[in-house]
Amino acid sequence: MLPCYVLLDLETTGGNPVIDRITEIAAVRIENGQEVARWSTLVNPGCSISPFIQRLTGISNAMVRSAPSFEAVAPRLLELLGGAVLVAHNVRFDHGFLLHELARLDVALRVKTLCTVRLSRLLYPQHKGHGLDALMQRHGISTLERHRAMGDVEVMQAWLLIARQEHGAQLLQQQALALLQSSAALPPQLETPVADIPETAGVYIFYGEGPLPLYIGKSVKLRSRVMSHFQASSRSAREMRMAQEIRRVQWVETAGELGALLLEARLVKEKQPVYNRQLRRESTLCAWRLAHDPLARPLLSLVRGASLQPQEFGQMYGVYRSKNQAISSLRELADKHSLCLQALGLESGKGRCFAHQIGRCQGVCCGQETPQRHHLRLQLALAQQKLQVWPYAGRIGLREYDAHSRRTDIHIFEQWCHLATVHDESELADALGSRSTLAFDLDTYRLLLKHMALAGTGKIELLDWAKKLQPTLD
Repeated sequence: MLPCYVLLDLETTGGNPVIDRITEIAAVRIENGQEVARWSTLVNPGCSISPFIQRLTGISNAMVRSAPSFEAVAPRLLELLGGAVLVAHNVRFDHGFLLHELARLDVALRVKTLCTVRLSRLLYPQHKGHGLDALMQRHGISTLERHRAMGDVEVMQAWLLIARQEHGAQLLQQQALALLQSSAALPPQLETPVADIPETAGVYIFYGEGPLPLYIGKSVKLRSRVMSHFQASSRSAREMRMAQEIRRVQWVETAGELGALLLEARLVKEKQPVYNRQLRRESTLCAWRLAHDPLARPLLSLVRGASLQPQEFGQMYGVYRSKNQAISSLRELADKHSLCLQALGLESGKGRCFAHQIGRCQGVCCGQETPQRHHLRLQLALAQQKLQVWPYAGRIGLREYDAHSRRTDIHIFEQWCHLATVHDESELADALGSRSTLAFDLDTYRLLLKHMALAGTGKIELLDWAKKLQPTLD
């Protein structure tokens, strides 16, 4: 198959290379088609093996108690792997564990890898299952030591011999070399050809076996970003779990980064993927509204959810993702600027507030500071958090153009809300003529603030239709 390779299998205390440990190693080294070395050993993991894993592998805590540590067996393992390709069934699992175990010894593992699951998919595309049990049943391979390291290595060895007999040595070698030239970091069960993913801006969606997405992300280089997830899986437990579940990848191209960011934020809120922690739908958004009258009590009131109307942003400050966050932020501001908690509505009572008693309030609560001066100081303290009033007479567009794909996207906004993204004249006319319900979204607000500043730089063009008679894509 290859000039020099090592068939390897590991048994472990679990599936997470960050916290679990190796309990058994088996390796068979093949050079020029001939077996030149065979080695296996139990490994003391330095931790307890769960009852489930003991039943699955047959390896008990008593069996590994007197076994050597991984540090003790690492030199022999590295000797066997020297100059060879590491071949394993679902190689990402074994390779990930070896990376972590050797990293604990400050040893870097540099070895090419080949996955026999992916090789089976290439050679036998008519079959759905490609796990070891499926291969054993399909090809009539038997072993008395399934889920023991050497037993599983021998199953791989027997399967490679059968594949050579059925397809010929030349085709087997061609397919193995093709896998080596592609990325060995790909999950073996991935059905989507990564080469089909464009290297353009857009949004990618990971799916498992079900219809609900696992993860939604964005990038200006889709294929590279997708590959980075798989390459990181050996270093991150979260990425490994996701890589173990992923079956297919979908993507949507955009003309640029803004379109990708807007689409990602909308899809995450709509579909609520399992592994997305940010950009979730926020039903608890809130902001502080400042009273015009310095004598009003309280001076600030909390505005939440649907009551956050962009038309009133001139008197609003924030935005916060929860009431607790809003109150905590205001308390910090009051402490920093010696503001009165009673006047702000954060403390009940009359007369001198507690902060004044300890020298942290300038006394608006007891007549030592005028309400007008306190109101002005409050405005200055809140200034950096003030929400911006929509600076246009009506709807605007931000135009993105990708010279490579010749794709144009126009993102239409009104009062900081994203109304639509269009691609041609008819869509644009429909969008500008429609009446849409405005729903404030914090992520869109922040994105728009950032990208409006880029208008005119060559990446983003601002279209203000209130100044034009007719909308146009030109």
